[in-house]
Amino acid sequence: MHGAALFVSAAIAAPLLLALALPANLFGSAPTDREWQAEASEVRIVDGETLGLGERIVRLAGISAPPRGDACRGRSGESFDCGGAATAALTRLVTGRVVSCRIVGQDGFGRGLGQCEADGTDLGRTLVGSGFAVATAAALRPAEAVARDARHGLWAHPTGAPTGWQARD
Repeated sequence: MHGAALFVSAAIAAPLLLALALPANLFGSAPTDREWQAEASEVRIVDGETLGLGERIVRLAGISAPPRGDACRGRSGESFDCGGAATAALTRLVTGRVVSCRIVGQDGFGRGLGQCEADGTDLGRTLVGSGFAVATAAALRPAEAVARDARHGLWAHPTGAPTGWQARD
């Protein structure tokens, strides 16, 4: 009888201890609410497609920007950091502005994927349209085609564009 009571106690205590030991959010900063906003002083740029809004990290949905350190070549053959150029473009869009994001999902790292605006400017659409990111969402492909054809941003250097951009149609 004593052994059975010990077994039942252990069966009850084990899940409780496990629940206390595990992190409250197994998916990092996975979105729990759908609208995130940050004042200008709380916004930080991680890279050309990722923002920090206070303690939350948001990747812009529907776009892909080159990572920092990704080398591109200019018209005269000089090398430059095209990921740094994309990061600078995003910085220009948000500096001094309130940023709000509608969270539409999460990425493989559990970060929120958001459609974000700064003072009414759609950040993802603007980055793609100005040639500092490519579209991963069908809705943004026309903006990418216009930027590519007009040689905006990183498209100004088609033979020296980021790896993988040259083959895009």
